[in-house]
Amino acid sequence: MTTKEDATKAELSATNLERLNENIAKMEDLTERLVAAVAKKRRIDPNLQAPGHDLYMKAAAAYMAEMMQNPSKLIEHQVSYWGKALKHFVEAQEALARGKLQAPTDNTPKDPRFSNPLWQTHPYFNYIKQQYLMSAEAISNAVKDIDGLAPRDAKRLEYFTQQIVDLMSPANFLGTNPEALERAVATDGQSLVDGLENLVRDIEANDGEILVTLANREAFQVGGNLATAPGKVVFRNRMLELIQYAPTTETVYATPILIFPPWINKFYILDLTPPKSLIRWLVGQGYTVFVVSWVNPDASYAEVGMDDYVEEGYLTAIAEVKAITGEDKVNAVGYCIAGTTLALTLALMQKRGDTSVRSATFFTTLTDFSDQGEVGVFLDNDFVDGIEREVTQKGFLDSFFMSRTFSFLRSNDLIYRPAIRNYMMGEAPPAFDLLYWNGDSTNLPARMVVEYLRGLCQGDRFASDGFEICGERVHISEVRLPLCAVACETDHIAAWASSYEGVRKMGSTNKTFILSQSGHIAGIVNPPDKKKYGHYVNDAPMKDLAAAAWRESAEFTEGSWWPRWEAWLKRRSGKQIPARDPGVGGRAPLCDAPGTYVLGEKAP
Repeated sequence: MTTKEDATKAELSATNLERLNENIAKMEDLTERLVAAVAKKRRIDPNLQAPGHDLYMKAAAAYMAEMMQNPSKLIEHQVSYWGKALKHFVEAQEALARGKLQAPTDNTPKDPRFSNPLWQTHPYFNYIKQQYLMSAEAISNAVKDIDGLAPRDAKRLEYFTQQIVDLMSPANFLGTNPEALERAVATDGQSLVDGLENLVRDIEANDGEILVTLANREAFQVGGNLATAPGKVVFRNRMLELIQYAPTTETVYATPILIFPPWINKFYILDLTPPKSLIRWLVGQGYTVFVVSWVNPDASYAEVGMDDYVEEGYLTAIAEVKAITGEDKVNAVGYCIAGTTLALTLALMQKRGDTSVRSATFFTTLTDFSDQGEVGVFLDNDFVDGIEREVTQKGFLDSFFMSRTFSFLRSNDLIYRPAIRNYMMGEAPPAFDLLYWNGDSTNLPARMVVEYLRGLCQGDRFASDGFEICGERVHISEVRLPLCAVACETDHIAAWASSYEGVRKMGSTNKTFILSQSGHIAGIVNPPDKKKYGHYVNDAPMKDLAAAAWRESAEFTEGSWWPRWEAWLKRRSGKQIPARDPGVGGRAPLCDAPGTYVLGEKAP
């Protein structure tokens, strides 16, 4: 090596060392910020953090009883685990003794958490991975095999045990994540500085709690590159803004569409970027489309309940759309919790003799809560008692709690993988519109939360003895108009089979049920030109088939369900008339779409 090469090498080493020292100093400063942010952590009711102690007491009692009554089963579990772990250890030791710095045979299943090749080839990381997966399997099997627990308690125990197992994955820790360590070395620690900055930012933004930022907040702007379908706000009250969208066809169907999105998040899930916008697509098919944009409530909405959402939300919006268009009927659409409340409203209208709705469409809607699906692990009294105490004190349920709860239903995808990317790899969150919307969540009024959780989710009153709404007791069987329901195959919030059972119990004699592939959001936001997810239909009467039987004999169709639904909707939308511009019909526009409520402004 020449003197010049030596000098260059020394210069590079000095530069790298200087950069590393600078990054260490930055990390010290960021650590001080981190400590200060964590010190401001708000006090949260323990029942909003974890299940009640009684679940673990029941599990411990059942385990001890089984240990006394059937010790052989427990010994079998332990011996099987010990045998696998010890055999793996011996194989690794033998390889090292022979001087082979390589991983032993790896028969563990593929896992996206361990996709980096070093998990497979490097003896240290492979050993940790295999031992973790063996332990995870042993824990899972042991919990599943505990007898003496009620089915609901067993399901909750399995879920929360899995949460702990997932948390302890070696991929979640810097010292045992080869990809993060490689990045730290390659960047002289810059990735750790960037990651720590991301972590501090998230903790500071959430009052000392960690809520991982899923999408680049700078990449999107509501009304800029999201929620851009042209339209006007044509009505506003304290509960909602009503948006009427501008036509793009010369004629439209006479019967307007009125969409009620969930108020847990914001309406623009149906109007993301233009290629994904269901609203734009419907307008392009020749429909007059109205969408409700709900207010984001604060403590002043503490006494707002389900009655207010029905009277000042649904019934008022229906009346306004009728007045604006001059039509005596609308086609109504409800998504998730807004679909549940639409069903309550339709049952109420049936009792009152109000025929303002011609047809109803339900997206991922639960009306029968006898089987709550995956989200049911959070609907026992321990969590609901904690929520009730929280909203009684504060007046509303902070959006933080709903965001965190739904994230934990898919923790590896929505918590740990983004945390690794943001905090250990030091990467910026991706510019992903759907994840941006997911993080733009809303608060819920205190009274409404308690009524919904106690009366519907826990009590299942709408499908059993009736739910009290606006002075009437309404029942699911009183939903009697033509309806179409769309559920999603892997929905973790509104399980499709539960959605199906609710529709099955409705009193309508004209029902269409569509099962889309994918989950709660991707299964709905599924434009036809993407040809991404298909769907299932079955012409057999729903009353004759339980969910499993319906699915078994259903016919699969490639591509989006949107065109199938539109064909169904067209038959219930009347004749073609000249297109309607927003503001015509006696309602002067208040402002341009997407309005002010979606941007966080309060009711005047």
